[in-house]
Amino acid sequence: MNHSSASFGRSVAAHSILLLYTVIALFPVFVIVINSFKSRKAIFRSPLSLPDEQTFSLIGYQTVLKQGDFFLYFQNSLTVTVMSLFLVLLFGAMAAFALSEYRFKGNSLMGLYLALGIMIPIRLGTVAILKLMVASGLVNTLTALILVYTAQGLPLAVFILSEFMRNVSDDLKNAGRIDGLSEYRIFFRLVLPLVRPAMATVAVFTMIPIWNDLWFPLILAPAEETKTVTLGAQVFIGQFVTNWNAVLAALSLAIVPVLVLYLIFSRQLIRGITAGAVK
Repeated sequence: MNHSSASFGRSVAAHSILLLYTVIALFPVFVIVINSFKSRKAIFRSPLSLPDEQTFSLIGYQTVLKQGDFFLYFQNSLTVTVMSLFLVLLFGAMAAFALSEYRFKGNSLMGLYLALGIMIPIRLGTVAILKLMVASGLVNTLTALILVYTAQGLPLAVFILSEFMRNVSDDLKNAGRIDGLSEYRIFFRLVLPLVRPAMATVAVFTMIPIWNDLWFPLILAPAEETKTVTLGAQVFIGQFVTNWNAVLAALSLAIVPVLVLYLIFSRQLIRGITAGAVK
């Protein structure tokens, strides 16, 4: 009974800490959204106050919809993010399963090699990546961004998922083999459903850097037809004058997919993060 009470207490504490961190993390988002509905003067005079009858204005959203092709930028970002997430989760989960399930010569070295991608920023290879994309004819294409973001997200995905897959029961997998299931069916039918919290965790932590990234879209796909939301918002930022109403409106619209994904995967995300803390 005492052990159950202690576990329950740790679970409540972990959820409370995550809730506190969520509130702190969402406060800047709240400030951006409320200021996107204000006039320019109100943004600088009272940035933390809610819009009222005197300060309320939709000029930022009107500007965003009139200047540039925001819906195209949004579609490009959505395409790049969804495809990159799919490839990261698929190949990351398969690599993690292989590393955790099969013992072969160089297993540990392979895991260490993949983990190095977490410690070494991919942006250090920007020049080499750009030369590679130029040689491949992939500059100003969404394919270039998808390939780079997939490579960027795989090390973290393999690192997290391999730890969870090691905890999957060997008896369950062996029972599947006795029943004649192939290794692919064991992976897709037995293992993946049991690591959904870890998959959701990887999805959230992978999506946010991809969606918010400005560096690689600026380097690899700066053309008008391949701009992402973050790069498209830079249209309203000038050297001497910045249209803050439009910038805040564009950022507010860009926040929506991230919040939707968080709401969809929030329960699985919390389970994935606290899995090792509430045993």
